Parts: sequence; structure tokens; C-alpha cells
Amino acid sequence: MERVSFFISSSDRLDKLVAENAGLSRSLASKLIEGGFVTVDKKTVDKKSAVKLGAEVVVEIPEAEETEILPENIPLDIVYEDSDLLVVNKPKGMVVHPAAGHYSGTLVNALMYHCKNSLSGINGELRPGIVHRIDKDTSGLLMIAKNDFAHIGLSEQIKEHSFTREYQAVVCGCIKENGTVNAPIGRHKTERKKMCVTTENSREAVTHYSVVRNYAGYTHLSVRLETGRTHQIRVHLSYIGHPVAGDEVYGSGKPKWLGGQCLHAQKIGFVHPRTGEYMEFSSELPDYFMRFLNEIEKQ
Repeated sequence: MERVSFFISSSDRLDKLVAENAGLSRSLASKLIEGGFVTVDKKTVDKKSAVKLGAEVVVEIPEAEETEILPENIPLDIVYEDSDLLVVNKPKGMVVHPAAGHYSGTLVNALMYHCKNSLSGINGELRPGIVHRIDKDTSGLLMIAKNDFAHIGLSEQIKEHSFTREYQAVVCGCIKENGTVNAPIGRHKTERKKMCVTTENSREAVTHYSVVRNYAGYTHLSVRLETGRTHQIRVHLSYIGHPVAGDEVYGSGKPKWLGGQCLHAQKIGFVHPRTGEYMEFSSELPDYFMRFLNEIEKQ
């Protein structure tokens, strides 16, 4: 177990001070405080406890547990496959790659079973083959690299913004005209799991949208990404006052039965890294999406 000690030199929150002085994320610092692994002047405290300047803080950091990611026989909806890559249609509710709390049942577990040892290793053991990702509650198309050659070629297209990504979304409120949101996105200052439009520590983000149809209280949009920032569509549409229906992070989360945002990655296009051929794939709107359209059509 690693041990770190320091003295309070400012009036910041304890979890922030622990994170900065121990080289940890804010969330891990909070968990250590809550778990009793942090003492102030030899006493355990709450992360919101007032601490005095000059007080000694001791942080005990448990050894990280090694987690083995195992292949799992989970059915995959494979749209295209060759010796270099796959295009898969991910269902709503499936996590793309293992992370804390999700070490099984992910797309990576399924890919490891299907592809055996044929997945690129550039993104490490937890993300083999993963060139880009979509959120757990976003359904739709993803490309997967079977080797590092394909991974590098596909990643370069993402960096150059030459990679086609088109989504279908139902948003709250009425949008009458097509438009573009050009607003930089960065990490939220206080809610670290969220992104937001900000000029601080942000990156360029451009989202184009066109109106498919208006409903009572909702609009069906076709959305094209020019850049690919984390949560970009959800952040941008919320920013202009039209959050994606069902979005529990950037909107009201209603209707709850959707179980997350009504957002589907419908089209993907790229140049095959080995053949140089442009390839484009589309998928049908999933059942949950069609059911929601049918529901709001009745209103």
C-alpha cells in the first residue's frame, strides 16, 4: 500500500487537495476519503469537512487490483468484416469497453470471443480494437480494428475529420430550420463526468443538424459530426436548448422508459486503410427509436 503525506496549505476542499498532492483523480480521492483511507491530524474525516491550515494529511492508496478481461460469447450484429476490420451495430445499453463497474458484458468482451487474438493493441488491454466509441445508451455503428495497421489508418481519418458519422436523434422542443453548432467542448469544472461548452481547456467542436420531422414537443433530427468530442451531440443540442429526449445527464431524462438518450449512430463511412476504397454503411433505426416515434406521433 502506497502512503502519501502532506500539509494543508490552502482552503480548498479536501478531496481536491488529496487529488492534487497524491496525483489522483478527484473521484478516486473522494472514494479514498469515504473509505477511511485519508486522515487529517490522525483522524478520519468527511470530504466536506473543514480542515485547518497546517494540518497533516496522510493518504493510504491500496494496490490496484488486476482485472482480467475475458472473452464472452455475446451475440454481435456484424454489418461488415474482413481481415483488417469489422463494422458492428451496437445495441442500446451495451458498454463499449471495460471500465470500473463494467468488466463483463461489454462490446470488447464480445469482440475478444469473436476475433480471438485478432484485435489491435494500440489502445491497451482494456480497449483492444477500439478506434472510437459511442456511449452506453447510444445505439449504432462502430468500426473495430483487427490489427495495428488498420487502427493507425482509421485513427488518422478521425484526426483529419475525413471520417463520416451521421446520427439520428429525437430532441425536446421544436426546431424549424437546419443549423450548425460551432462551440468548443471541455470538461465541466465541478461535475467531472460531464462535458460542457467552454473556452477553458476545450477543443473545437462542430455539429451539423437537419430537421427530419416535427412532432408535438419533439423534433426528429439527422445529425452529422464534423469533429468527435466526448458527448458532442448531447452537449451541443442541450447547449442550444434542445436536449436529446431521454438524456439523463444533459436533459430531464424524460421519458424514463427510454432508459437514456434517443440517439442512434446510423451511418459510418471511411477509406479502407489497406485497399484505399471508400466504404459506407447504414443501419435501420432500432426498435426503441421507432417505438418512441410512434408514441409521439399519436400526441
